[in-house]
Amino acid sequence: MTKTIIKPAQSAPALGPYNHGVRVGDFLFCAGQIPIDPAHPNGPFPTDIKAQTERVLENIKIILADQKLTFANVVKTTVFMVNLADFAGMNEVYARYFTADFPARSTVQVAALPRGAQVEIEVVAHY
Repeated sequence: MTKTIIKPAQSAPALGPYNHGVRVGDFLFCAGQIPIDPAHPNGPFPTDIKAQTERVLENIKIILADQKLTFANVVKTTVFMVNLADFAGMNEVYARYFTADFPARSTVQVAALPRGAQVEIEVVAHY
């Protein structure tokens, strides 16, 4: 199968040697997104978990839209959180983006995330 690299012009630059997404066959694998504002990629993150989650999901939305997909195409998500005590706040925002036929999801607590983020989300979508 052919691997197609996805680098939306509207996304913030990647922080390392990876791409925003990779398409293989009918699947899009999106790199984990942290709350980087594409308009201010070097700016600080919001401190509130809800605002960080909103920014993360908006970043994912950019990648999906670039491929003419929506959150309805997402079949799997993985949520990485620094503090699972923030789960309810993250989940409240998450539920505004995933409203029906929910994807499978895993949520794990991690020791730290890049640039001090409190949440990172990666998705797999189906065309």
